[in-house]
This record gives sequence, C-alpha cells and structure tokens, in this order.
Amino acid sequence: MSQEEKVNSEQIEEEAVEQCESEQVMEVDEVAALQNEVQEYKDKYLRAYADFENTKKRLAKDKITAVAYANSSFAKDLLSVMDSFDGALASIDIINADEHSEVLASIKEGISKTHEQLKKVLEKHGVSEIECEGCLNPDVHQAIMQVDHDEKESGEIVQVLQKGYSMKDQVLRPAMVSTAK
Repeated sequence: MSQEEKVNSEQIEEEAVEQCESEQVMEVDEVAALQNEVQEYKDKYLRAYADFENTKKRLAKDKITAVAYANSSFAKDLLSVMDSFDGALASIDIINADEHSEVLASIKEGISKTHEQLKKVLEKHGVSEIECEGCLNPDVHQAIMQVDHDEKESGEIVQVLQKGYSMKDQVLRPAMVSTAK
C-alpha cells in the first residue's frame, strides 16, 4: 500500500469512528429525551392518581356527612312541637290548680309523658338540647337582650327565652337567651 492509500484509509477509519461516536451521542440524546418524556408521563399519572384518590376520599366524607344529617330538616320541624309542649306545661303550672285540680293533673301528666317520649325519640336520632348555663357562647346561643342582674356577671346567661337544639355537632337552632349587662 502506498502512503496515500494509508492516509486515506486512516481518514476513512477516523471518519467512521467519528460517525459512530456521533451516532452513539445521538442515541444517548434520544434515550435521555425518551427517559425525560417517560418521567413527565409518570409524574402526570401520579398527580392524576393522587387527585382521583383525594376526590374519592372527599366524596366518601361528603356521603357520610349527608347520611348523618339527612334528618336535620325533619328534626328542625319537630322543634316547634317541642316548644308547644313546653308552653303547654308552663301554662298548666300557671292556671289556678284549685279548680279542676284532678283534671289538670291528668292533662299535665299526659302532656309530660308525650313530651318526654318526643324528647327521647329526638335524642335517639342525635338531637339534644343546648345547655344554657354560665357564659354566653355565640356558637350556640343568641343573645336577644341584656338585663341588669345582681347575682350574675356581665355576659352570663340570665334567662332562656327559647331552647336551642343541636344534632350531633351541628346547631339546628341556637338558644335564645338574655344575658347580664
């Protein structure tokens, strides 16, 4: 082989090596690009899956809440019946008991038993009377008026004007109260 042929042969080899190396670099770049694309799709999948799981949990929680408070509207309607019973019992106590004492005692007993039965049914379904002792709690009490009172401190409940009720942890109706000035 002549010198010129050797040089040409070396150049061809070098060109082949360079071409092979550039092809390998291009393949590495393609692999890296594909790996990045796979990572992006994996990230998108994980985010979508997490969003789906969060939605599923939120819907389950909403369902539990809806079931727990499904009867709250019905319970609110029964509160006026409870108020009527309270008023009837208070009225019987005010009426002169000397006249018709036997009749009044029977009526009061009947109303009391019905009132207690209704109260037990409401309690069975999670409805309870709001306590009205001590200081005003704006979450469960509604102050209608303030009065002067010697024995109570400012902000303490003096009188309950209308009973309040709650169902589990939800207030159905706040207690209407008067507080000390």
